[in-house]
Amino acid sequence: MGDVIREAMEYDVVIVGAGPAGLSAAIRLKQLDADLNVVVLEKGSEVGAHILSGAVLDPRGLDALIPEWKTKGAPVKIPVREDNFYLLGEAGKIRIPNFPMPPLMSNHGNYIVSMGNVCRWMAEQAEELGVEIFPGMACSEMVYGDNGEVRGVVAGEFGRNPDGTPGDGYEPGMELLGKYVFLSEGVRGSLAKEVINKYDLSAGKEPQKFGLGMKEIWEIDPAKHSEGTVTHTMGWPLGSNAGGGSFIYHLENNQVYVGFVVHLNYKNPHLYPYMEFQRFKHHPMVAELLKGGKRVAYGARAISEGGYQSMPKMVAPGVALLGCSVGMVNVPRIKGNHNAMLSGKAAAEAAHAAIQVGRGSDELIAYEKEVRNGDIGADLKKVRNVKPLWSKFGLVASLTLGGFDMWTNTLGFSLLGTVGHGKTDAAATGRASLFEPIDYPKPDGKLSFDRLTNVSFSFTNHEENQPAHLKLRDPWVPIGTNLPAYAEPAQRYCPAGVYEVVREEGKDPRFVINFQNCVHCKTCDIKDPSQNIVWTVPQGGDGPNYPNM
Repeated sequence: MGDVIREAMEYDVVIVGAGPAGLSAAIRLKQLDADLNVVVLEKGSEVGAHILSGAVLDPRGLDALIPEWKTKGAPVKIPVREDNFYLLGEAGKIRIPNFPMPPLMSNHGNYIVSMGNVCRWMAEQAEELGVEIFPGMACSEMVYGDNGEVRGVVAGEFGRNPDGTPGDGYEPGMELLGKYVFLSEGVRGSLAKEVINKYDLSAGKEPQKFGLGMKEIWEIDPAKHSEGTVTHTMGWPLGSNAGGGSFIYHLENNQVYVGFVVHLNYKNPHLYPYMEFQRFKHHPMVAELLKGGKRVAYGARAISEGGYQSMPKMVAPGVALLGCSVGMVNVPRIKGNHNAMLSGKAAAEAAHAAIQVGRGSDELIAYEKEVRNGDIGADLKKVRNVKPLWSKFGLVASLTLGGFDMWTNTLGFSLLGTVGHGKTDAAATGRASLFEPIDYPKPDGKLSFDRLTNVSFSFTNHEENQPAHLKLRDPWVPIGTNLPAYAEPAQRYCPAGVYEVVREEGKDPRFVINFQNCVHCKTCDIKDPSQNIVWTVPQGGDGPNYPNM
């Protein structure tokens, strides 16, 4: 691909990804200097098309960026009115009272939102300030300068044949070059992954940890709807098989978000996260709420869960990592959007100060210092031990010991110091022979649904005549290694049914990649025990088209 000749455009700052981090950076840059040339490149068909988040929003990021967001009509209108937390058994539930929880766990003052719609509104604010935003522009390659610094990205390449050769209508895309490039691709972005590896940014840090978040939007019986109610659960159906939990958020128009998170460090390769989510909806508490309702949307996305000790170095020459490209989710609060916004603001301020004195293509050290020592670092440092305690000692220990550690951290110290994570999620996968297969009930088509039916509710579409964006480092590994050793878990961990092992009479099993189904969650890139699957971007505009996730 190196022989392709492309046009180049120069900007002050090139931003990859129109999520809360990237848009915050764009807005802040223009607030600081209206004459800066700022471009935002988004692989989704429109801003918000690939945004999936819980989401209960802590508004502190918005407050810092656009203090007048209420009068400007931000779609942040449903305050949290009730906050419930349950430990589930198969048939019953135990309410965990709010009073023993550290104050940071309270949702008072937070809002139930669609982050897709928040990002659409933020894009409008950015464009009013003069930011150029190009949706449908996937960034497929980094552009490096002569001294190894990041100079820009390649965006908008279209029309390759399935074998990778240029097709009849081939468009080579453009090089968009900047004094600084901000990568705000969300969790496990392909360019951020490349940059982290190239500059060894994770050296000396704990491995990043991840969860898989799956979410449905339901319209329910108005009599059961309670706008502003937030419910979180732990326990059943996961039990000791995996860490994770659920969320149920009541928004407007008799709609609820029903979500389920499975931590990807589970050992049993027979575990099927999507089916755990479907089974969860049959718990009496959830089934009663959803009965008579209808599911109107579905999606899935990986979540960064490593927290403070897993954040890589965030800068290299000419480039900065923002938001979930770093991993800024406060795991016990299940919130990262406020930190993503604050990171965008901090990166913009560092870049603006550098450009003002004639710098470019160097390391924005001021940005990294602000993240680690400012509000984001303070938010994440207090809760840094909750996830590793959960991984090592289970649910009860994380509730008690993790809760105690959060309390002491609010006072400024921790008896535990900083607990490490240990293995990557891929390396945590155990051999299939050591675990019992799990018998999952068949979806009933009313509360629970098969994977492919649900994927149709993500409105996912990929142009079929293009190279598969899911690459195998070695095509032999899925059947040769993963099938005998791990019962090829890609068949199960993918929440969109992309991967299957096809068995035909008299023939060897085949590994099939249905890339058209991919919802861009990145779970395969994270969880494959052989680290053989590499997620790359498809053509711009392809993928899910989430309405208001």
